[in-house]
Amino acid sequence: MSNFVVNESTVILALETSCDETAASVVMGGNDVLSSIVSSQIEIHARFGGVVPEVASRAHMEALIPVMQSAITEAGILPSRIDAVAATAGPGLIGALLVGVSAAKSLALVWDKPFIGVNHLEAHLYAGLLDDPTLQFPLVVLLVSGGHTMIIEMRGHGDYTVLGRTIDDAAGEAYDKVARYLDLGYPGGPVIDRIASQGNAEAIDFPRPMEHDGLNVSFSGLKTSVINYVKKNPDVANVDVAASFQAAVVDVLCTKTIRAAQQIGAKGIVLGGGVSANSLLRAQMSERGAAAGFKVALPSRAMCTDNAAMIAAAAWHRLGADGPSSLSCGAYPNLKLDAVPR
Repeated sequence: MSNFVVNESTVILALETSCDETAASVVMGGNDVLSSIVSSQIEIHARFGGVVPEVASRAHMEALIPVMQSAITEAGILPSRIDAVAATAGPGLIGALLVGVSAAKSLALVWDKPFIGVNHLEAHLYAGLLDDPTLQFPLVVLLVSGGHTMIIEMRGHGDYTVLGRTIDDAAGEAYDKVARYLDLGYPGGPVIDRIASQGNAEAIDFPRPMEHDGLNVSFSGLKTSVINYVKKNPDVANVDVAASFQAAVVDVLCTKTIRAAQQIGAKGIVLGGGVSANSLLRAQMSERGAAAGFKVALPSRAMCTDNAAMIAAAAWHRLGADGPSSLSCGAYPNLKLDAVPR
């Protein structure tokens, strides 16, 4: 495998089990998605109001083999056509990560194929590139999810700098906490997005934290402002609270991302992560980014949430640049963006 050549015909089977999505995908050449299967655990965790790590790990163990088999079948290939096997090695829930990493390393060992441990954060950067491989560097990527909110300069494959990040709650975390307080259910992002369309975004003038202060963001204070407002105004309509809260979050994210793109002379803006499926964020970033002179790439909604196609895309580039990972590669729950699982 030391002389392994990565090219446009290289087929990678990737597994994703970092949190509450069990996913498998077969991708050729880094961007030709032959299959992408995702099994969600939302209904399992909804009764708890959030992801329970032990429950997630057990659900992954039950779902992974059927999901993987479906991905290979849908791709229309035999296992012998697979050239390498990849899995998310971090960050994420340690038990959940170990399910995918162990399965991928076992397959690589049995099939005598290279194994690639993939950084989940790096993989999210490729969601937009999967849908538009013509994007040119440098890019500014807004990675926004339940666990992460970062503004990243992407100068090339494997060449990243974090320009800004949340100093407290991630945007998706703030959505979940506000939805929980309003008793809207879990997960909070989709339900707030849905009911916000029925409300008045100008009904409540919620603060835009740190809007004019650097490129870092903060959402804990905004969440607190929502709670305090509802306590003082118990008869306020949830749809107006949701619309006003969402408008504040999106305003800050768009302002900071466009400012970052202007500062580094980016050729485009890309969204990634679960919150990039938010309808207002997609609309506002497209409109405001274009007005500022930037090409804005929105991943399909299927590629916004955790999936294995983006894992395969990142693995293809890593395999070509660095070669395979060691079979002693573990799972790293606190992995940083610039760290490569080895």
